[in-house]
Amino acid sequence: MAVQSADPAVSLAKFDEELANYREAAREYETRGWLLLEATFPQILVVLAAASLRPPPIVCGVLFDYTNYDAEPPSVKLVNPFTREPYFAKDLPTTLNRSVPAQTIEFPGVVGANLQMQAVQPLMQAQSPDDVPFLCIAGVREYHEHPGHSGDAWELHRTSGAGRLVRLLEVIHKYGVEPLRGFSVNLVPQVGFEYAQPPE
Repeated sequence: MAVQSADPAVSLAKFDEELANYREAAREYETRGWLLLEATFPQILVVLAAASLRPPPIVCGVLFDYTNYDAEPPSVKLVNPFTREPYFAKDLPTTLNRSVPAQTIEFPGVVGANLQMQAVQPLMQAQSPDDVPFLCIAGVREYHEHPGHSGDAWELHRTSGAGRLVRLLEVIHKYGVEPLRGFSVNLVPQVGFEYAQPPE
């Protein structure tokens, strides 16, 4: 949990601005399956449901922490919407997969043997299945604190709206909810023996 070190009045004003922007279109967001459950500085909890499916399932909760905003970007975690506990990587209901440009693999000396491979990149990143993953995009505290992104400072994105509540929800919805097309049921048949009456 981050400690408030920036001017609390500034962070609270920025937090209130994020909430006001969200509430201007709250009814529209609800029809998309975005349900604002709680908003008490510095945290906002939104539950995302797949409104297009019948019945509409809850996909995940998203917990935003706007401590020190906007001197720092918000923290964003996918959480269990009932317990509010962050998911471990192995338990994520979605990894927010996005397609990246196809890569061509060439086989030198073999005519016509080039292979096009469509790659998928999960936006939720973790070192191990037992780690709490982070949303790997600019505008998220965990992204900018990660050593692999030391050249992409928050200050480069701060004025672009990268840490805005609605913008981050749009990303999570696009890659975690919109791709859902239906339910799948896996039946696991078990084979056993059926016994006749035991002989006497």
